Amino acid sequence: MSEPLVPVEVLLVEDDPGDVLMTREAFEDHKLRNHLNVVSDGVEALAYLRGEGEYAGSPRPDLILLDLNLPRRDGREVLREVKADERLRRIPVVVLTTSEAEEDVLRSYDLHANAYITKPVDFERFVAVVRHIDDFFVTVARLPGQ
Repeated sequence: MSEPLVPVEVLLVEDDPGDVLMTREAFEDHKLRNHLNVVSDGVEALAYLRGEGEYAGSPRPDLILLDLNLPRRDGREVLREVKADERLRRIPVVVLTTSEAEEDVLRSYDLHANAYITKPVDFERFVAVVRHIDDFFVTVARLPGQ
C-alpha cells in the first residue's frame, strides 16, 4: 500500500487535553503529512464542520475522531447531525471514547458510526490504537474525495 498523495485532514473532537496531546504525538510520530485539527466540544465540532464563525475556511475533514462525552453538546448529538447532513454524512466517523457501555456501542452504530473504539488508559496502547486508526483509514481504506 502506498502513501496517500495528499495529506488527510483529521478532525479530533476531544475535550481532554491529555488525550489531545497523546493523539497529536501519535500523529506526529507516525504520519507527518496528515493534518490533525482539534475542537473541544460538540458545538465547536458542528461549527467547524459547517465552516461557521471562526471556522469559516477551515479544511473539510476526511476523517472525524469523536469522543462521546463532550461539554455543551455530546458526541451522540454530533454524530446524529453529521450523519443526517447530506454534505457531511460521507465523512467517516470513528467514535474514540472511554465508555465501554454496550448501549453506547449500539447507539453509536445505530447513528451510523464507522467504528467504535474504547480508549486504552495507558499511553503506549493509546498511541498504538491511534496509529491503527490512521493506518486503516489513511492507507488501507479509500476515503471519499481521496
